[in-house]
Amino acid sequence: MGVLLVNLGTPDAPERAAVARYLREFLMDPRVIDMPWLGRALLVHGIIAPFRSGKSAEAYRTVFTDQGSPLLVHGEALRRAVEARLDGEPVVLGMRYGNPSLSQALESLRDCAVRDATVLPLFPQTCDATTGSVRAEVERLRAKICPDMTLKFVDGFSDHPAFIEAQADLAREAREGFDADHVLLSYHGLPERQLIKANASGSCLVKPTCCDRITKDNVGCYRAQCFATSRALARALELGADDCTVSFQSRLGRARWIHPYTDVVVRELAAQGRKRILVLSPAFVADCLETLEELGLRLAETFREAGGEELRLVPCVNASPLWVDGVVRLLDEAAH
Repeated sequence: MGVLLVNLGTPDAPERAAVARYLREFLMDPRVIDMPWLGRALLVHGIIAPFRSGKSAEAYRTVFTDQGSPLLVHGEALRRAVEARLDGEPVVLGMRYGNPSLSQALESLRDCAVRDATVLPLFPQTCDATTGSVRAEVERLRAKICPDMTLKFVDGFSDHPAFIEAQADLAREAREGFDADHVLLSYHGLPERQLIKANASGSCLVKPTCCDRITKDNVGCYRAQCFATSRALARALELGADDCTVSFQSRLGRARWIHPYTDVVVRELAAQGRKRILVLSPAFVADCLETLEELGLRLAETFREAGGEELRLVPCVNASPLWVDGVVRLLDEAAH
């Protein structure tokens, strides 16, 4: 038996060339940018990689430490902690884009003579651009590298107590001594067209209440899972409906993305007189550029410029003891 933990990925270094290389691999995935190959190639190779990698490298430099990329540092810490709990069962970490690659991870399991492996994509909510892409690539590489290996996938844990308890515990700790006016639950956004495309029922975004509960029509919907996570966290933190807001960050381009937008929401909160807000980003299990820089630095500045005083970012679950317990629990449930 073996375990493959998978996260999105990170550049090897906060330098322009490394970031451009990473962006090309990441954004050329048709599940990430869902447009025809030629248009995607022109956009990525002709515009994004050459013209945005410098600015992105500057952003990465604000979060890289002496140990390296926080996403990789936390991922390795989690891998070691989980492996220590599994009595010699090999646990490897692979990134969908960048290093350590999924090829390297599967080769490591093969070299350990693993015949059956559990794959845990480290994304609480599922969607085609993350868990769908991971599953497709792992299966493609398995056929080449270790065709006799049997894989079992754990897909999503949006409101699983293993994740909710770990994230809520960190939120309680961050809330101590911080008289927050409001709690913001900010998730990575997606273009609305991707939600509609992935939903076979035809009911996606037809009604404003379509994600208020999980049903047979939206059980695989990313937005519905984000709201399920939020409801579970609100219960764990004893938050009322007026105490917290769900929003979506990181929109790009002119297409309509999932609403409401995080940067708009914090301006509205400041305009309402809210001075101190607590922010969680429970679409991620490891702190990374999108949590530390986009939320912890840029969003905090946006809030202050709009009249707020302090935005406190709750850490992701990273390799916290409760999350290590949670991962072991998810793996144990998958095995049975």
